[in-house]
Amino acid sequence: MQGINFIFIRMLPKVDPTKTQSWQKLSQHYQTWENLHLRRLFEEDPQRFERFKSAAAGWQVDLSKNLMTTETQELLLALARECQLPEAMEAQRKGDPINETEQRAVLHTALRDRSNKARVEGQEVRPAVKEVLEQMHDFSDLLISGNWKGYSGKTIKNVVNIGIGGSDLGPAMVYEALKPYRNHLHCYFVSNVDGQHLQDTLQGLPPEQTLFIIASKTFTTQETMTNAHSARAWFLRHSDAKETDVAKHFVAVSTNEEKVKEFGINPSNMFGFWDWVGGRYSVWSAIGLSLCCGLGFKNFEKLLRGAEAMDHHFYEAELEENVPVQLALLGIWYVNFWGARSEAMVPYNQHLHRLAAYFQQGNMESNGKRINRAGTPVSYATGPVVWGEPGTNGQHAFFQLLHQGTPFIPVDFIGTAFSAQETGDHQAKLLANLLAQSEALMRGKTPEEAAAELQEEGYSPALVDHLAPHKAFPGNRPSTTLLTDKLSPERLGSLLALYEHKIFVQGIIWNIYSFDQWGVELGKQLAKPLLSELQGKALHDHDSSTAGLLQMLRQWRADS
Repeated sequence: MQGINFIFIRMLPKVDPTKTQSWQKLSQHYQTWENLHLRRLFEEDPQRFERFKSAAAGWQVDLSKNLMTTETQELLLALARECQLPEAMEAQRKGDPINETEQRAVLHTALRDRSNKARVEGQEVRPAVKEVLEQMHDFSDLLISGNWKGYSGKTIKNVVNIGIGGSDLGPAMVYEALKPYRNHLHCYFVSNVDGQHLQDTLQGLPPEQTLFIIASKTFTTQETMTNAHSARAWFLRHSDAKETDVAKHFVAVSTNEEKVKEFGINPSNMFGFWDWVGGRYSVWSAIGLSLCCGLGFKNFEKLLRGAEAMDHHFYEAELEENVPVQLALLGIWYVNFWGARSEAMVPYNQHLHRLAAYFQQGNMESNGKRINRAGTPVSYATGPVVWGEPGTNGQHAFFQLLHQGTPFIPVDFIGTAFSAQETGDHQAKLLANLLAQSEALMRGKTPEEAAAELQEEGYSPALVDHLAPHKAFPGNRPSTTLLTDKLSPERLGSLLALYEHKIFVQGIIWNIYSFDQWGVELGKQLAKPLLSELQGKALHDHDSSTAGLLQMLRQWRADS
């Protein structure tokens, strides 16, 4: 967005959810849960699983262990309609500028849509998307086949992606998740401006067989360009290459041709994307170039197809059967009525170990907002903290808190029927733990059950009385289980799209803008003068804490 003068076009509804009839009814309905327990609901309704299971784009989703009845579900759906969710979904799909504070469309879905329906300002976007995809295909094929040569005539063996935020988290997560689909190229990801991240990555890599992808839309992002210039210096210092050879070892994902050329990159090796692609939703764009190189373009295309399948489900399924909508509404129910301030993502698949980190940005940067679409502070909670680790590691770390702690934390369990590489009975044990944890969170263990177990183990009555309260836990802790056959590119694509749509739905109902991120700007602004001060320039006015820390660091660095 150039400058600050633009015509402000309002596209999204401005509905305060707390003023709707459904919100008031949900508040009353919540009171009825004082005497309800999931264990009892399962006992009273043998068909509860069948009643609350769903499916979409290859994923089976069990909602039955959530704190809801059919009445809960109906009230949440009514809330979605009162907040004009269907209208907002259509506005997003057709390319209206729903990112209103920046006057941009939100069309990451168009990156995986082959229907040619998406438009921005009346123009079809698919032809431009297709052109970039073809460029990515051609480039990655050259690299994989060995027909792209470095300055010395040797083939490329290593690809280093330098980016930050969505330009790093998405590709790095997908590359880890799809480890079984990797080819002979080795991909690395550098994001942190901490120089150790770059140095540790480059250690031992041969410059003549290493290619760098610099991923920055503006080619001015401080962290990314600091790493990029250091990588360039490393390449020239550790080889006998000339300045002109930079073009054989560096390519750019950017829209700033002038800066790209200044760096020494051939503009023909600049891969573009558009302002209607937000950073945290950009893995589907040229930001995924490293994935095309490390996994092959066909697997990247399958990732897109999986996401497209979930998009069709999201836009076409009725709200009652719409899995992203169902998950989003349950999140609203827990955050705004049960007081949940966080939610855990626990994938029972080691290759998904970066999934929670990826959606920390996706969710918290999108819905971590306190101002509504009317420009006034909200009076209710919005985006929760998202966190998690793979099972079974999490069971030996934070599950104690989930089962017996005081915070109320809903959990998403994510599992696959098959491992990418079956090893003995490992997968069966992994899945048994997934099922056991979701059942334990739901059932709990009563003091009477705990006492009976202790009695059977031969404890004295006094010890039984003493230990039983510690061994009991309440249960009635909600969880959702998402299962698929295996973690293929298609299934990963549909899973990621599912959570993207969940985030969008929650932003609509919370009446906030999910696709800007002004909250990260202040720190960037303050870092600029502090950088010059750390390097010895005159000090500006700071609070006593910042000034004291700054002086301490200056002294240490001056004494070294």
